[in-house]
Amino acid sequence: MSEHEWVDEEAGPVVRPYAVARGRTKATSSSVLDLLATVVSTGSPVPAKAELTAQHRRLLSAVSGQTRPVAEVASDLGLPVAVARVLMGDLLEHGLITVRPPRDEATTATESLLREVINGLRAL
Repeated sequence: MSEHEWVDEEAGPVVRPYAVARGRTKATSSSVLDLLATVVSTGSPVPAKAELTAQHRRLLSAVSGQTRPVAEVASDLGLPVAVARVLMGDLLEHGLITVRPPRDEATTATESLLREVINGLRAL
């Protein structure tokens, strides 16, 4: 098959998401991989037993050196979030990434606090 059969100018690559995730639909650690959870590379070498695809390596380089939310990484790589979660689950199993859960709502700013800050800035 030629390359032109796999790529459509308007639609992009014609590879189904389940093919990228090897037919899997859920990550082994999906509870940790919330949309707002942040992911960063551990910098560990890839174990010999790890079978990383090109998508795994793209994902790993996307989180190398900086902490990023799961949803942002998926968007930047042009992958559906479910596929990115499966791939991240693989990387997590091999100890190649660290996942931090999203901040607890109790520690986030409330609307009233934000209004007070805005009013204080306006008073300056």
